[in-house]
Amino acid sequence: MNLPFFTSFLMSMILALVAMAFYTLMERKFLGYFHLRKGPNKVGLMGVPQPFADAIKLFVKEQASPTPSNQLPFLLAPTMGLILAILMWIIYPHSHQSFYLQFSVLYFLCVSSMNVYTTFMAGWSSNSKYALLGALRGVAQTISYEVSMSLILLSALIILMTMDFTKMYTFSWVSLMFMPLATMWFITNLAETNRTPFDFAEGESELVSGFNVEYSSGLFALIFMAEYMNILVMSLFTSLIFMSTLSPLMSDITLVMETVILAALFVWVRATYPRMRYDHLMNLTWKSFLPFSLAMLIMCPSLMLM
Repeated sequence: MNLPFFTSFLMSMILALVAMAFYTLMERKFLGYFHLRKGPNKVGLMGVPQPFADAIKLFVKEQASPTPSNQLPFLLAPTMGLILAILMWIIYPHSHQSFYLQFSVLYFLCVSSMNVYTTFMAGWSSNSKYALLGALRGVAQTISYEVSMSLILLSALIILMTMDFTKMYTFSWVSLMFMPLATMWFITNLAETNRTPFDFAEGESELVSGFNVEYSSGLFALIFMAEYMNILVMSLFTSLIFMSTLSPLMSDITLVMETVILAALFVWVRATYPRMRYDHLMNLTWKSFLPFSLAMLIMCPSLMLM
């Protein structure tokens, strides 16, 4: 085994998990101030160790295992979700990466498309009608938005002329074309990660808790660790694809700052918008995003030739 690669990969995974932990703290703090109340502030200094307290609480609790559930898929689904979220961080482009993929965008599409199986496996194996309905909602939503997401990404790749995340940079006049694409891409990311106002897979008002209703303790923690890691990695790739206009080689600090700003937007949207109606959700992608992304895909080669 290549020891430098293994060490670099292990460090990236540990740092990604730490970033995910403090992102949950940032979300709770922001939501507190958005709601004119205090967030977590009792644990340690200003509530900073709160994510570790939450992790200890969840992982030492007894794991409830429903008798009618299919045990092996029930245990595998959260684990598979976290593994897929971690695998996305392999292609994080930084100045000292030890693993390089020439077609990293294809890798990103392949891994992200597998997330739909974890949602469906979790809902189906729970053998609960609420969990199954939440999983079916999540699968339909994810598959629908993946179509427009792929077309938006194709338009961006035509402009960027590369499928390698380490070589993505644009000129200022081209970035003007990215504004409508970037807006659609961000909204699609909200739907892909099951975030408000598209959190139908976890509808508390009608499905108790959706596809994860039967999960508790450590497995519940794994599901939400995967969700928050996906939010961070989607923010990272958004900044790479649509915001890399400052210089041909973005500095690591600039990339991290843009990623944090985009991740904070996820929280801002959650604090601002109510949940959409399900038919409006589907109409948004099939009747709005899909025709517009197809039109942009047709126009992009002509504009690039001009």
